[in-house]
Amino acid sequence: MAMDSKSKTVVRLVGVVLTMGALAWASVPLYDWFCRVTGFGGETSVATAGSDEILEKTIKVRFDASKEREFPWEFKPLQREVELRIGETGLAFYEAYNPTDKPIAGQASYNVAPFEAGGFFTKIDCFCFSQQVLQPGERVEMPVTFYVDPEIVTDRDAKYTHTITLSYTFYQIDLPQEEQQAALDQGSKTDKNLN
Repeated sequence: MAMDSKSKTVVRLVGVVLTMGALAWASVPLYDWFCRVTGFGGETSVATAGSDEILEKTIKVRFDASKEREFPWEFKPLQREVELRIGETGLAFYEAYNPTDKPIAGQASYNVAPFEAGGFFTKIDCFCFSQQVLQPGERVEMPVTFYVDPEIVTDRDAKYTHTITLSYTFYQIDLPQEEQQAALDQGSKTDKNLN
């Protein structure tokens, strides 16, 4: 039984809609994977240990901090810039402070500029790998351990990089369930003490 032209058109349109929907659904994870593999958009690499090779050539790494609008924390780098040899493991600290009277959870997103250096900037350990919860009035120093991959000096575009900027932006997330319960328990203890 052959389909008439209207039925064929409907089937094709449904196919196009389903294909576009599948591509839209897969675009975010595919783009994330692409950025991690290529360093596109300033995405960094991740390693479990430092580089095996350290060059005599140096590179400057600058640190930048920002936060989402209305996010109540104070957030800043404790040093603005370091200079280290390419391949050498560096350590930098950021400071976060919760000036409010309630616990607040945050997560940091990051990028590296210039973009072509992103794939060569390698993090070993970073506060951005997990969510952070600060109690009322709590101030913490958060480390990031990193190195610049020696292969940067042979890359067609990245070899001209003399300064890399590592930027973090903190944004608020929902408190983990156990933190919410602890805050509720603390609030009910305070209410009982007031009565």
